[in-house]
Amino acid sequence: MKNAIVFGATSGIGKTLTQLLVKDGYRVAITGRRLEKLMELKNQFPDKILVKQNDIQEVDTVEKVFNEIVAEFKTIDLVVQSSGVAYINPKLEWTMEAQSINTNVLGVTKLYVLAYNLFRKQQFGHLVGISSIASIRGNRSAPVYFASKAYQKAYLESLYIKTKTIKSNKVFITDIRPGFVDTAMALGENLFWLVPLEKASNQIYKAIQKKKRVAYVSKRWRLVAWVLKVAPAWLLKKML
Repeated sequence: MKNAIVFGATSGIGKTLTQLLVKDGYRVAITGRRLEKLMELKNQFPDKILVKQNDIQEVDTVEKVFNEIVAEFKTIDLVVQSSGVAYINPKLEWTMEAQSINTNVLGVTKLYVLAYNLFRKQQFGHLVGISSIASIRGNRSAPVYFASKAYQKAYLESLYIKTKTIKSNKVFITDIRPGFVDTAMALGENLFWLVPLEKASNQIYKAIQKKKRVAYVSKRWRLVAWVLKVAPAWLLKKML
């Protein structure tokens, strides 16, 4: 039986990926702030899920929880980072900016470091980060969210490059870049190409199984990513 950890499993992509993992034979440790949501998920699969309540903003607690899971499972095959916050914040209210940084940058980085160092020690493992199409360029209405996702993209790429130093060649890094998915994290109204949660999660899981380096969800968002990469900043200023 393979062992996985899903950070941010209370709802949305994290919850659905947990269900897919269990059905595929994994034993899964799930974390999140809302204990009642975690327990609802555990009640679906009582023998396959370990619950650890956790707020990823509390960096020291992230390490404690991570180490407790490793002690319980002994080895970890897969770590999925699905925690995150997203705010429309055109007035740059600091409370929202700070919470986004603490969650999407500090907390996420702590988990990435813990996972990478464990996999280097084990000589195997797969780290999956759920970043976003937002990682490609900036945005006037949610600057810290877009910036934090760009940070995650660069950090995951750095870890991928760093795996060259692991002799086994059995450590994998995957960056999942969803477009608009029908979850509470979707920013804005009347969103185009809004992907149903089930469809998005199935595509993400297939990308995990194939150990893809980068995957856009849905796949047509790759076209949007290409346009964003080549568009000049003055054009984005008019559009975004």
